[in-house]
Amino acid sequence: MKQEGQGLRIRWLYLAVGVAAMLFAGIIYAWSILKAPLAAEFGWADSALAVNFTLTMCFFCLGGTVGGLLAKRIGPKLTVILSAVLACAGFLLTARLSGGSVGTLYVTYGLMSGLGIGMAYNVVISSTNAWFPDKKGTCSGALMMGFGASALVLGNLAGSLIENPSVGWRSTFTILGLALGVVLLIAGFIVRNPPAGLALPQPKASSGGRKETFELRDFTTGEMVRRFTFWRAFLCLVFLAAVGNTVISFAKDLSLSVGAGAALATTLVGVLSVCNGLGRILFGALFDLLGRRRTMLLANAATILAAAVTLLSVQAGSVVLCVAGLCVTGLSYGACPTISSAFIAAFYGTKYFPINFSVMNFNLMGASFIATAGSLLLSSTGGYTAPFLLLLVLSMAALVLNVSIRRP
Repeated sequence: MKQEGQGLRIRWLYLAVGVAAMLFAGIIYAWSILKAPLAAEFGWADSALAVNFTLTMCFFCLGGTVGGLLAKRIGPKLTVILSAVLACAGFLLTARLSGGSVGTLYVTYGLMSGLGIGMAYNVVISSTNAWFPDKKGTCSGALMMGFGASALVLGNLAGSLIENPSVGWRSTFTILGLALGVVLLIAGFIVRNPPAGLALPQPKASSGGRKETFELRDFTTGEMVRRFTFWRAFLCLVFLAAVGNTVISFAKDLSLSVGAGAALATTLVGVLSVCNGLGRILFGALFDLLGRRRTMLLANAATILAAAVTLLSVQAGSVVLCVAGLCVTGLSYGACPTISSAFIAAFYGTKYFPINFSVMNFNLMGASFIATAGSLLLSSTGGYTAPFLLLLVLSMAALVLNVSIRRP
């Protein structure tokens, strides 16, 4: 009983450390701010810098798989320490770029930082989630909120430092790299898996038919990917995340197109980030309260509403509808990473969670490709109607997949 009581207390410390680690790891989502001085100093084209972010997300996803495999072999502690060194080195080397070939940026920021942060992301979430079998959604939501809030908190701080003549972009990258490395190192020494035999609270049976009835067991990654249910959930989350990914890529210009002032348009980008963070913890709590099925359907309904309202705002040229659409988009987008984590733990168990979760995270790559397609539609048609029609169709297709999910 004493060991159980200590476990119940210490797990909240691990969650707090995990949220802090995710806050710093999420700095890769502030690329829209970090890329500006590189374009100004080296003259690199927007398309070349966009490729860097795509590569960063690809190596981030690969890093999750590498982190899961390494954690199984050498343990979470050494894996997170390795990720801290790799991510920190990536930022420090980026700060010393000479401006020769943009390919060097792809290696330092895209490969090294993306891979290192992906490794830490997987291991910290996996280890922390293992302490909360009774609160999968709440734990995932808190961790994802930290990751999503980074672009708003650290991104704005980085922007201020870059614009400060006494600091500049090189010192800013150095500061971010050192801070990221230190925080991940601390997390590596603190966060760990629950000891064998420790009794942790288990999920309580829900009333009113909320609990899904299926055999609960640990599925290997091979068993998981051979189940059609996994691919339905995977594709569903690709379509849902694509709505948020696409809107985030042109939120400011969208706001300006419906008549918002420059100051309001900039503010709305921040509002979108805030709603993204709130959505992560809101839908995490709903996952524990309402169960997997109802929460995923609610998130899907919110995504359809987001696409529909924003499309209507474009058609009507309404700033009010645009604000509403961006807020709902942020909330629905925040649901996606939280549901991904909680879904894998609930359906496929915790024993193989690190690898299983890393595989599910590849839905981010699919969503980013759809966001690119949305940007191409915007360029080719000269308006936002076609991109939002695409997003509305995809969110409805996601609903068809969503309602078909039954058993692991």
